[in-house]
Amino acid sequence: MTTPDKQRSRAGADVLLTALRRNAGAMTWGTVLMGMYQAGETAFPIALGLIVEHTLRDRSLGSLALSIAALAVIITTVSLSWRFGMRILQKANTTEAHRWRVQVAACGLQPVARDVDLKSGEVLTIATEDADQTADIIEVVPLLISSLVAVLIAAVALGMASVHLGLLVIVGTIAILSILSVMSRRIGTSTREQQARVARAGAKVADLIVGLRPLHGFGGNHAAFLSYRKVSTEAKSQAITVARVNGAYAGAALALNALLAAAVTLTAGWLAFDGRITIGELVMAVGLAQFIMEPLRLFSEMPKYVMIARASAERMALVLAAPAVMTPGTERLSAGGDLEIDSVRYGSLRELKFHVSAGEFVAIAAYQPRAAADLTSILAMNVPPDAYEGVVRVGGRETGELSIEAVREHLLVNPYDGEIFAGTLRTNIDPAGAGRMISEAVEASMLTDVVALHREGLDHGVRDRGANLSGGQRQRLSLARALAADADILVLRDPTTAVDAVTEQLIARNIAKLRRNRTTIVITSSPALLDVADRVLVLDGGVITADDTHRNLLTADENYRLAVAR
Repeated sequence: MTTPDKQRSRAGADVLLTALRRNAGAMTWGTVLMGMYQAGETAFPIALGLIVEHTLRDRSLGSLALSIAALAVIITTVSLSWRFGMRILQKANTTEAHRWRVQVAACGLQPVARDVDLKSGEVLTIATEDADQTADIIEVVPLLISSLVAVLIAAVALGMASVHLGLLVIVGTIAILSILSVMSRRIGTSTREQQARVARAGAKVADLIVGLRPLHGFGGNHAAFLSYRKVSTEAKSQAITVARVNGAYAGAALALNALLAAAVTLTAGWLAFDGRITIGELVMAVGLAQFIMEPLRLFSEMPKYVMIARASAERMALVLAAPAVMTPGTERLSAGGDLEIDSVRYGSLRELKFHVSAGEFVAIAAYQPRAAADLTSILAMNVPPDAYEGVVRVGGRETGELSIEAVREHLLVNPYDGEIFAGTLRTNIDPAGAGRMISEAVEASMLTDVVALHREGLDHGVRDRGANLSGGQRQRLSLARALAADADILVLRDPTTAVDAVTEQLIARNIAKLRRNRTTIVITSSPALLDVADRVLVLDGGVITADDTHRNLLTADENYRLAVAR
């Protein structure tokens, strides 16, 4: 049986392989150029050794000039290959990170939600930091190969001078990588845990920002901040652990590389003293011993970056490879239509039944907030049809038979806490830029005073989450957006809870006027909205207990009068 950890690991490996396949061309050119860079760097001490060898032996100005020209070629090759190689790799890295960010964001924005137990703050971290670290694999592989090229060239050059030196480099490199590969596994595990804790801290911050005003209202801000402090402290502790592991890894790599370089230098000195290699070969060996530390450092760091990239890829796979909450149908709807709830059982709803005809304005007075929330979730298609009993029909068709896009083209559910985005009043009302019914929606939602307050009018800037707007202004802005969409069936939940009674009366009349002959459902306890509705459905105990006009219910139903009268 395949465990979840193995499934995630395999999905993470698939993410890395996809990144490598998509950038095979750029990585090939980058590897060639970085290989030329490392070869040029390796050739420099070799050339110096040859210059010393031939100058001492031939004492020829021509040979010296030729040697200097060869050094100039090597330096030029090193400079240009590094510049263009890194340009290619970094461009591919940046482009690939952008692709993953878009892909993760698309999973969060698509009509069918993914079955992932992650908060928005965690998904944000995955779409930013993890996407960047996963894309780093595009630079890691070419640098790994080019560093290997440098080590092999150095080993061959030293082997030609003395077999002992060549074997020492090869055996030493294998030993270093074996030790560091074991250490890198702990880095991957620690990094994965750190990323998860940082993501949880980010999600907690997002939750606090959303609920900051209510928290201040009932004095719960101190407890909330203590909760965040605990999560943040856990993230800090894990970050310190990762830093210690990385420090130990870097220190071990540096010490082992220096030890190998010292061993090569001392061995070369002993061979030269014994007369088994020449002075020129000694100069080459000493130069290579100093040079080889850089490619060995890069080579030894690559396992760490591979583990970090894999840990990030596995976290991205949590979103990308997660199954959809539901499998949507493929049928579409014609314009207009009615809405029917037939024997629905979900959460607090018990055999809920009602029917709203096309063009009708119906208000639902829900005595229990939980019932209102459950009904809103079902109508918004946030709950898949197989998660509840009963059937929801739109335009006579069951929602399970329809594509999510088709349902949302005709049915718009606007929650009471509609999100406000950074931008302008206009872009919040009309995000798609269709330009339809903006002025009518502004007037109906009584947002005209907000527009008139600012010289820019509808182009007045709005901060993220509407931070520069009051609660009532944010609610009216959200209502204006819902009305401007001009959906065939519009469902509003508590659209006027943050406005005063006079404004509420005006908004209620405006909605009824603007939505005349358009199917409208308002889940509310507002007397103003209940009064303008064609009829009111009373939702109590998960079922419809009454169906009449607002004024008739006020006269005949004492419980209703107590629930909605203000």
